[in-house]
Amino acid sequence: MKKRGMKFLMILMGLVLITFGCSNEAGTKEGEGNTGAKKDLLIGISFQELNNPYFISMQKAFEEAAKTIGAEVIITDAAHDVAQQANDIDDMIQRGIDILILNPTDSEGIKPAVVAADEAGVIVVAVDAQASGPIDTFVGSRNYDAGYLAGKKMVEDLGGKGKVAILDGIPVVPILERVEGFKAAVAESSGIEIVDIQNGKQDRAVATDVTENILQANPDLDALFSVNDGGALGALGAIEASGKDVWLYSVDGHPEVIEAILAGGAFKATSAQFPADQVRIALGMALAKLWGAEVVPKEVPIDVELITIENAEGFSW
Repeated sequence: MKKRGMKFLMILMGLVLITFGCSNEAGTKEGEGNTGAKKDLLIGISFQELNNPYFISMQKAFEEAAKTIGAEVIITDAAHDVAQQANDIDDMIQRGIDILILNPTDSEGIKPAVVAADEAGVIVVAVDAQASGPIDTFVGSRNYDAGYLAGKKMVEDLGGKGKVAILDGIPVVPILERVEGFKAAVAESSGIEIVDIQNGKQDRAVATDVTENILQANPDLDALFSVNDGGALGALGAIEASGKDVWLYSVDGHPEVIEAILAGGAFKATSAQFPADQVRIALGMALAKLWGAEVVPKEVPIDVELITIENAEGFSW
């Protein structure tokens, strides 16, 4: 995936240079030797968590891109605490950030902090998960497609017949869209029956217990769809411990899941996201807005890719 990362970094830098060169609002006038980012450009990024390889890869890509434009950065980890995230954002505002890249831990709960940032003149871009309030744009995966691709592969593998279950998660837009896409895919085959839906809260330990309950309640289950790879890894442990032949499908592209798919066991596929691409483009959109672009899209969807045993080799975020 290194070539993909370089491609998006080049797109980002092209956008930055074109936008900056066409604007008179970047801190200097045309003809006075614009050389790139403002010397004091300060960018904050607030993560819902950093105890996850997905967000760690996003952090790394953000730091690399920010360094390329000579910006200073502030990075915070909310640890899934919306009050902590709001406090972190308030601190960033007090420190004079120009841009806030926000990965919300609670889309609705973070709205007051988004409003405060907007009122302070901060450009706000939500990434990976939508945030309520006056954000300038949102960059995230095509989550409906992620669920649909996983569901379509499940139907194909099962030959259009079987009993399946859904390991659901927190009711935020990305998760709701994945479930919607999955249901749409299995609805295309009359021989597939969704017999159970339970909430694993996207947590490995919780998902293990929930999957055990699903397996006990449905002894003839054929396959399980998890809304994320973290929960799916918990489900995998439960499936393997049960000794049952239940196939597993998910969303994310987690390194452990790639290994599990390559092992040829219960894990059959995951719809991979591209967190590094998301944050690079989010930064590009924010810089375009900050430096005078008249039109910045309100949403920028990022494609997902179905990973199976046929193409898992060499995949990484």
